Amino acid sequence: MDGRFAGRTAVITGGASGIGLAIARRYLVEGGRVVANDINPERVAALAAELGAGGIAMVGDVTHEADVAALFAAALERFGTVDASFHVAGANRQGYIARMVEADWDFTVDLCLKGVMFAMKHAAQAMLKQGRGAMVNIASLNAHVPMHAGAAYSAAKAGVEMLTKNGALELTPSGIRVNAILPGLVQTPLTKRLFDNADIHAAFMERIPQGRAAQPEEIAAPALFLASDDASYVSGASLLVDGAWAVSGYPDMRPWRN
Repeated sequence: MDGRFAGRTAVITGGASGIGLAIARRYLVEGGRVVANDINPERVAALAAELGAGGIAMVGDVTHEADVAALFAAALERFGTVDASFHVAGANRQGYIARMVEADWDFTVDLCLKGVMFAMKHAAQAMLKQGRGAMVNIASLNAHVPMHAGAAYSAAKAGVEMLTKNGALELTPSGIRVNAILPGLVQTPLTKRLFDNADIHAAFMERIPQGRAAQPEEIAAPALFLASDDASYVSGASLLVDGAWAVSGYPDMRPWRN
């Protein structure tokens, strides 16, 4: 298929659900090949069926470096290049600082920050050999805006933004661009509880000037822009995609936090 990613291969972590799945679908439609992992076997099987000959879907945990290495190795073995990589996998376990459970901190920070670092490491190794490539890290509005009981997540996403800048500093001279997307509220399986509770949903809508959450496809589109030749002079950037939410601040979530 003709398209701006024709003949190119993208690796996607967390690619079987939400934002990652939207990126995978859009990249495939625009002519590219997709190699993605996810921790959920059922969703991986569904993605594999959807990709067909145009890609690979694997079960993998991004907090385990061996799983990340296997993902990039599969892309290189099957398709020969890694032209773009999107580092999407993430989740949050809530906890106030004064009552933080170490296991919840480790889960969130390892998944959201260390998992991105592992993906960047193995993407960089492949791209340095090619002398080209583009990485897009999915951070969050919470890299800039704190939330109640969200210290681990906010700190991890702030770390992703700085990791992005450090990656750009180190890798841009070698033809590898590294950028970040900072989404606001996105309607995905992971955020379902925020939409199911009418009071929580109203609190968010009051703060988001655009008056609605994003759909995953609305994050995929700017992510693919950053991976495309249209962004050839963009590296080290953090793009807020939040319906102007950052200008108004986070709602007070204390009534719904333990």
